[in-house]
Amino acid sequence: MSINGISDLEYDWVTVLHEKGKAIEAYDKYIEDAKAADSQPCVELLESLKQSDTEHMEKVRQHLMEVMQKGKM
Repeated sequence: MSINGISDLEYDWVTVLHEKGKAIEAYDKYIEDAKAADSQPCVELLESLKQSDTEHMEKVRQHLMEVMQKGKM
């Protein structure tokens, strides 16, 4: 099945990339909230989660670039 000319799988990966980007952006606010609450353990955990999501987002982006060059998922 396809949506507007892209496959479900392509759509899924683009959506994952988009959602990871939103999460990474949200972490900045959460980190500021943790700093305001003077909770260094929360700051550290949120920074770690942000870093993990950033790495995952990069993996997804690289995967999408590779499959777009090959023309096949």
